[in-house]
Amino acid sequence: MSPETLTSTAPSPAVENQTPAYDASEFNQYVMSTYGRFPIALDRGEGCRVWDTEGREYLDFVAGIATCTLGHAHPALVKTVTEQIGKLHHVSNLYYIPEQGALAKWLVEHSCGDRAFFCNSGAEANEGAIKLARKYAHTVLNIDDPVILTAKASFHGRTLATITATGQAKYQKGFSPLVPGFAYVPYNDFSAIEEAIASLDSSKRRVAAILLEPLQGEGGVRPGELEYFLRLRQLCDRAGILLILDEVQVGMGRTGKLWGYENIGIEPDVFTSAKGLAGGIPIGALVCKSFCDVFEPGNHASTFGGNPFACASALAVCQTIEDEDLLQNAQERGEQLRARLRSVASEYPQLIAEVRGWGLINGMELQVDIPLTAIDIVKAAMAEGLLLVPAGPKVVRFVPPLVVSSEEVDRAVAAVEKVMAVLSQA
Repeated sequence: MSPETLTSTAPSPAVENQTPAYDASEFNQYVMSTYGRFPIALDRGEGCRVWDTEGREYLDFVAGIATCTLGHAHPALVKTVTEQIGKLHHVSNLYYIPEQGALAKWLVEHSCGDRAFFCNSGAEANEGAIKLARKYAHTVLNIDDPVILTAKASFHGRTLATITATGQAKYQKGFSPLVPGFAYVPYNDFSAIEEAIASLDSSKRRVAAILLEPLQGEGGVRPGELEYFLRLRQLCDRAGILLILDEVQVGMGRTGKLWGYENIGIEPDVFTSAKGLAGGIPIGALVCKSFCDVFEPGNHASTFGGNPFACASALAVCQTIEDEDLLQNAQERGEQLRARLRSVASEYPQLIAEVRGWGLINGMELQVDIPLTAIDIVKAAMAEGLLLVPAGPKVVRFVPPLVVSSEEVDRAVAAVEKVMAVLSQA
């Protein structure tokens, strides 16, 4: 079934409003080739639906890669950005910014943190966490050569320090020399953490911090194990090691709880947020407990970070999550999605190995011994009017907006089922 004929509960755009196919020749001439792009150009959106420049409708289960928390054109966000751009959109952090203070207060009151720093992206938030950990190591722990442990298959950003922190060689290739001071361990393997700490201590270097995702997103939608993180929290407390959690993808309700760490029964010393924080308006946040807030004026800064426009947008998202009970919706729709996808997996066990996730971040892993890849599934689903995104070569990721409805989940799974039915005959 083509996207034009995909069944919808709402009318498609009028035929007279459709525009010719997007000509990407000038785009490719002037824009750097840093992305492998799919051959559609998206033009507008509403809720969990988007339309391309030819007027074709798609169900958006990418949401800007877990970013459009409220979907597209949500009235609360539209109202806020319209009012704020007409009032005051940017001033320097040399002055007090009331919207920034209000957002920091909301984050602190709704998390385990005490203080917040604002920037523009998840990579910048993680970069700030790395700097904070290093200064804490030098000024509090008296470590001359601090090391930060991160996990293999992790993803923490695209800056030089954050690709070094990312435990995947494919992101680091061609960018050496990498930033020193990082070591990698398998995810969910506590003995590997203990061995790494002992090894580094014996070589006159010391672990100052451990940086992990509560659930690995780009690494294949792999949830953290409760026992692993409980033991890790105890170890960090004993050894005085900072525990930093990267909440860039899993925070802001994505997992059905406001923060990913609530799924693993612990509190971090530091955590980062970005993607879903302002629903698609660029912002990042570094949140820490007061005991490790060692930054002083001049230590860290961001020209655009925490400006009135971004902070007002983020506040609108935060308040809408509460007002519309989107955490509950994320839990219920996530359970529905996993149950439906597992039913599909039971029909096609030769293709699908596992379905896993929390809330509305879910992965469908393909069997390792088949030629199909996640990209193959994404392309086939796109032809059925459903947008999905890979999470590694064999995992298809489902990250719809938190406003997704029961009917839209059913439509998405119906499209996946059609894809699998076709591919199983190939």
